[in-house]
Amino acid sequence: MLCAQRGLQSLLPGLWEFPGGKIEPGESARQAVEREIREELDCEVEVGDELTTTTHAYDFGDVTLTTFWCVLRSGAPRVTEHSEVRWLKPTELDTIEWAPADIPAVRAIVSAG
Repeated sequence: MLCAQRGLQSLLPGLWEFPGGKIEPGESARQAVEREIREELDCEVEVGDELTTTTHAYDFGDVTLTTFWCVLRSGAPRVTEHSEVRWLKPTELDTIEWAPADIPAVRAIVSAG
């Protein structure tokens, strides 16, 4: 699993998340994942099945997060906006501190084995 640590100047600094971002007008959630990965990590992914969709209430507002299974198609993830990226096995996902909105997806991945 590709995990990305939020930059120290961002909201939720230093916490980990699955890479992605906001959906822009006129694009689907899958298209947003492809674009965000290309922009933030300089690589290409194929977006697969949806894993889960959850909403988390932060003090700055509600975040709805849809997590997809993806496959790296070209390039190698490169840090541009995050502090760090790591490839982790599902059994290693509990070794880092996750952004609260990502925790349900982490649990779903761990449960799936």
